[in-house]
Amino acid sequence: MTKVLTKKLVLIGILACLGPAVAPALDNPPPKPAQALYLQLGQVGLDPARVYEVRDAAINRSAIQISLDDGMIGFTQDVMGKITGAFFEGDGEILLSPPNEVERRSMSLFTGMAILEERFSTAYFRFNDDLADELRPDLRQTDDKQEFIDHWTKAAQNLAASDAMRLLVTFSRFLPEDGAQPPARQAETMQATNPKDKFLHARLQGTKLGVFDVFYDSNGVEQIQAGQSRTVNDETFYNVWTSFSPIEARTARRTGGEMPLPQTERAREDEIRVHRFTIKTEVLPPKQIHARALLECDVPKAGSRILFFELSRFLQVESVKLNGQPLEFIHNPALEGSELARTGNDLVAVILPEQPKPGTKLNLDFVYGGEVLAEAGSGLLYVGARGTWYPNRGMEMANFDLQFTYPPGWTLVATGTPVSTPPRPKPDATGEQTSRWVSDRPIPVAGFNLGQYRSVTAKAGSVTVDTYATRGVEKSFPSAGVQVVTQEPLTPLDPRPRPPEVVIPTTPSPAQNELAVSASAVQAIQYYSERFGPYPYHLLSLTQLPGRESQGWPGLVFLSSFAFLTDAEREALHFDATRILLQHELPAHEIAHQWWGDLITWDTYRDQWFSEGLANYCALMMLQEKNPAGFRDIMNKYRLDLITKNKDGMSAEDVGPVTLGTRLLSSRFPAGYEAISYGRGTWLFHMLRTMLKDAQAEKGGIKASAGGTADEPFVRALRKLRERYEGKTLSTRQMLDVFAEELPPALRYEGKSSFEWFLNGWINGTSLPKLELKGVKFTVAKNGKSTVTGTLLQKEAPDDLVTSVPIYALITGRQPVFLGRIFADGNESPFHLSAPLGARKLLVDPYETVLTSPK
Repeated sequence: MTKVLTKKLVLIGILACLGPAVAPALDNPPPKPAQALYLQLGQVGLDPARVYEVRDAAINRSAIQISLDDGMIGFTQDVMGKITGAFFEGDGEILLSPPNEVERRSMSLFTGMAILEERFSTAYFRFNDDLADELRPDLRQTDDKQEFIDHWTKAAQNLAASDAMRLLVTFSRFLPEDGAQPPARQAETMQATNPKDKFLHARLQGTKLGVFDVFYDSNGVEQIQAGQSRTVNDETFYNVWTSFSPIEARTARRTGGEMPLPQTERAREDEIRVHRFTIKTEVLPPKQIHARALLECDVPKAGSRILFFELSRFLQVESVKLNGQPLEFIHNPALEGSELARTGNDLVAVILPEQPKPGTKLNLDFVYGGEVLAEAGSGLLYVGARGTWYPNRGMEMANFDLQFTYPPGWTLVATGTPVSTPPRPKPDATGEQTSRWVSDRPIPVAGFNLGQYRSVTAKAGSVTVDTYATRGVEKSFPSAGVQVVTQEPLTPLDPRPRPPEVVIPTTPSPAQNELAVSASAVQAIQYYSERFGPYPYHLLSLTQLPGRESQGWPGLVFLSSFAFLTDAEREALHFDATRILLQHELPAHEIAHQWWGDLITWDTYRDQWFSEGLANYCALMMLQEKNPAGFRDIMNKYRLDLITKNKDGMSAEDVGPVTLGTRLLSSRFPAGYEAISYGRGTWLFHMLRTMLKDAQAEKGGIKASAGGTADEPFVRALRKLRERYEGKTLSTRQMLDVFAEELPPALRYEGKSSFEWFLNGWINGTSLPKLELKGVKFTVAKNGKSTVTGTLLQKEAPDDLVTSVPIYALITGRQPVFLGRIFADGNESPFHLSAPLGARKLLVDPYETVLTSPK
């Protein structure tokens, strides 16, 4: 498993992730201008003079249609001369129609309806435009103002906090710049609101669905979103019901409501780009760090005065400076259950003294510290268990220069290449250690690990592989109980009875298995380098990590303690044979991320699946060559994981396609992300590979399940991906365009050199069809050539699903002979194939290369 990090910090994500604003302590100095405005936006209440009856009013923002049929509405007090919110009580309705089948299925999963059509009794609105003026014609004076204010003003104040940061982005244009006076007439100044900056958040009390949120944010990549917070088994999730951009809705209307693939806009160019991090960190085991991070930034385009950074919720920023001058900053907590919160991070907003101009160079200086480490026992620390350890703007390529100081007795390993630095002795001569690590090339993210390790070193060509593990496992590691050992006689000549058994405790020692882990890493680097091009860095460090999950960083892999066990120790923990195989493949999986996920990163969250699916499949390619039966067992496990139902009768197949990314992690099916991104994602790459491989197979019967070489079409495509996109982001469509270059004419659906059909039906689909044959007939012509005709049935699948299906012939005394591939287009597809003489039976995909329902 690799990092699950935000690709770009876009405001639609910020909206769904921010929690309540935090007021400064009473003994703190008065807040600075931005913080004062932020607090005002987060505490604004209703204005007693602005309460009205409302009837037949409408709020329309792109695909969002809200009607206020009958009730009362109160508007908030002014902030800088603008109304920014309202509270409604009465009878209303919202209508939101997702633009494509994927989003309609997602909506239905959570609401039971493909289209959100819900009556509501109360609503709290937050906005940055002239919504209050839009509603004015539908407002009437009322005599019940005070009763409404008494009943709802506290609720409105409590709800105001969640949107304070987003509104601050809008209002920051009107903050005084350094040395300037505040605007003399704020109300008139605010009339100059940026017309392209539109924001609406509606929190609605639905009659059937309960409390839920609907957003429209023009600054987001996907501007429209609806969702709801849910807690299941004491775990909080934020379920995203739907998310899309207005361009999708417009296209759906023009095409009669159908648009097979979510056309997510490419992420907008960021207002700043960090091209270098220089971080000096004092590590104070077992929990604390204190750090200073210098960020060298460029400004490619004019943007907001507010810059957002992710940082662990357990780290506190002490100061931020720009070119040596102090800046205002605000640490905003994440909403519980959101993706940001699940990674352990909050957002830090930094307010620049003025709007940056394109071409400007910014040097930001952060000083921060706190308890970001977790102690696991046995000399093991968990670095990053509590979030990001440096101010991070997402998976953006940058150079890193990392320097650490830490006590004696510990070993520190980080991303990059170590620069030799002698230990710096303390005045008391205890020998505090210092190490420095510099990245070989721009990388998307940096990490470090600390432990009381033993280490071994190996070589994979010119690449150094260092493996670090402790003599013990973490305190939470499951116990295998005891091991029963039968004692043998002393010697054949002395067969005197011995005590029949000795019972000894079994405690794994990862350090004893370092050589085996190191050897598997060397093998993986050599295998991948031959196929995908050279390993991207000079060094690979493998370090033990407490817990069940592993994690990859550029040049640094955290391997779960379970990856250091022997097979006997795994059996003692009651691992079945398939799970033991998966544990064997853990190092290869994480090392594959050095190419797919670190060297090449995903474009948006809808593309993140390829990183996990491809890294996993690369590891299984190695397994397939040495253990075909084990490969089939794992692939079958992934297939079963997709259809196995939970206690609510739901399976991963129902949750959504791989293109939903981290949205698959929801209260409805918490295991959905892993089952789909890993399991289905792996199968999708297997289907692509075997399709391309069949183009090379001779009709004499080369198996699609056989081991591959560096020259097979699938591997050639991966080398092209590496050459064209290293150091860049990659979208799903761009990836498939490269694979399509390897398509021979026989594998082109409707004669097009494109995988559009695979993208729409399989990558953006969820089905596991059943394939059968009917009406098969063999014919021998006068010229002695044999043909076979029939119909291929595709059951339990959408009518528009297209599948490339391999067909084999069975001849007595021979292995199945490959005849060709048929496109199953819909429920029934007639076919006509040449067949060898003596063929008496056809087989549909006998080597199980298509993700179908288990037979």
